[in-house]
Amino acid sequence: MRVSKWSERFFGTPLPDPVVMVSFLFPLLYLIAFLVIPVIVMLGTAFKYNGHLSLYWFKSIFGSSYYFNPLHPQGSFVTLTTYNGQEVYYFSGLDFGVVLNSIIVSISVMILTTILGTTFAFIMARYDFPGKNIMRILLFIPLLVTPFVNVVVVQKMFLPNGLINWIFYQHLHILPKPIWIDGLVGVVIAQTITYYPIVYLNAYASFINIDPSLEEQAENLGSRGFHLFRTVTFPLALPGIAAGAVLVGIFSLEDLAAPIVFQGSAIAKKLMSYQIYSSFVSGFAIGNPQMAALALVMLTIALIMFLAIRWYVGMKQYAMLSKGGRWKPRVAKPKWWQALLIAFVAVPMLLITIFPQIGVILLAFSKSWYGTWPTGFTLDNMKALITQPDVERVILNSLLYSSVAIVIIILLSLTASYASGRFKKAKLAPVLDSLATIPIAVPGIVIAMSYFFFFSTVPPFKGTILDPTNLIQFFPGAALILAYSIRRLPFAARSIAAGIQQVHVSLEEAAMNLGAGRWKALTSILLPLISLNLLGGAMLSFVYCMSETSVGITLGSINSTWYPITAKMRELIMSAVGSANLAAALGVFLMLVQITAIVLANVITKQRYSFIGLT
Repeated sequence: MRVSKWSERFFGTPLPDPVVMVSFLFPLLYLIAFLVIPVIVMLGTAFKYNGHLSLYWFKSIFGSSYYFNPLHPQGSFVTLTTYNGQEVYYFSGLDFGVVLNSIIVSISVMILTTILGTTFAFIMARYDFPGKNIMRILLFIPLLVTPFVNVVVVQKMFLPNGLINWIFYQHLHILPKPIWIDGLVGVVIAQTITYYPIVYLNAYASFINIDPSLEEQAENLGSRGFHLFRTVTFPLALPGIAAGAVLVGIFSLEDLAAPIVFQGSAIAKKLMSYQIYSSFVSGFAIGNPQMAALALVMLTIALIMFLAIRWYVGMKQYAMLSKGGRWKPRVAKPKWWQALLIAFVAVPMLLITIFPQIGVILLAFSKSWYGTWPTGFTLDNMKALITQPDVERVILNSLLYSSVAIVIIILLSLTASYASGRFKKAKLAPVLDSLATIPIAVPGIVIAMSYFFFFSTVPPFKGTILDPTNLIQFFPGAALILAYSIRRLPFAARSIAAGIQQVHVSLEEAAMNLGAGRWKALTSILLPLISLNLLGGAMLSFVYCMSETSVGITLGSINSTWYPITAKMRELIMSAVGSANLAAALGVFLMLVQITAIVLANVITKQRYSFIGLT
């Protein structure tokens, strides 16, 4: 009797069931072992000074003007300087210290991506105009992840001899002088162009799912135009928009590509992500509790943002009025002035935001790029992917790491989603659901730092192939696989959980009533019905494992023999002139992998999956 009560309380079944217990315990123990405990170990390091618990390292951060300088910012946002004998406006940003710089950059990116993504989403959801399908395809181009290289293209776009000045200064004569964007301003621009599609996808899904009757009732009461949008449409879409914006804020905090590319400006280095990263590449991370404290500051900010949006969405009701069927979204022909804004403002802005991906292709097939456009067509960079042993090796490494990680992710997602979805009354269900979701809010650089301290100090792992300080035997692939499986778990878990919710539990119960065991019901009834969700989630997670940056260029760069693609791309970007072209070729390869995943998902599943996995 006592065993029965214990089983029902923690696992939701009156009698101990091996399948249910494994479904709870496997993901729970895995996440505790490779997410919770490493963070706790890093926590213990950050709060220890001279062998005692102390706030010393946090005081050293917030008491230093280098890390925290709210009252006396250094530098200037814009100055007039000279570039090749010509006066230009140089934008770099103010320096408030590492911590505040990171927060300001993150908030700035959130605001800009929200404006850009929501505008595009509203246009695509509510207006019908010539070329809309082409615009819809173009809006997916910025989703193609090309670490480092797309930021290099953004940097070239905003040089005094770059594309932006070529258009707006030399030809349209809109700018009084050329502009040069660098430093923190460059980081904000690069991250905005990279991440606004996340807000776009969430906002678009929110707009098309709004019950038309709500807006029609507001119109019957006299609400029109912007007043209708401000009081009805936008509040109803706000949960999706806010969720996308917060996720962008977290991605901005952890981003390393933009600070690394713009590090020629000293102020771009004064971001938390870059400070932690530089401690790895310099070897300074070994036993450095101040970097552990800084990583915990970053983690705290990210978790506050994540928990705040969950609280905000959870505290309100966003129920629709219509019952049954599926409503038709409100789509109208734009008025003449709206059509002009779409044609002469939205479309040019879209073309500018997709140029980084186009620029990656141009860079990959060119010999050099010193001015506005690249010069010299060549296939040598693409041939190098299969002819240079070191480049071929990093591709095979990434394919191996990502493939193994996907097997683990599928097992974790299936068991966690099944346990938390089918046994919601169990005490462990909400704990498991939260642990499977929370990695999306944990910056990759924080996981890298926590793994560094965990595997180098905990006795079972210290001195093994997982110990980053054991440079002779260290195998980064093992650490990367573990990190990938944690970092990209939420994407597959969300997809599989959605599939399980759509399959009524009575189908499994009917099979069990006819004599099938739980394992048989799970494998023969549930798995076939959610196979499309499983495939979509697996493809999405695989793509993001291949392009994982933060962990790849920290733990993955310790041993060059086992570099993943992103570590090699970082090395090429930072190397001699011309190496960026080879990095661009690797970027093209990643784009092809992502396009293949999208096409396969659409063809095999017969439906469109959100590529970012958020809608």
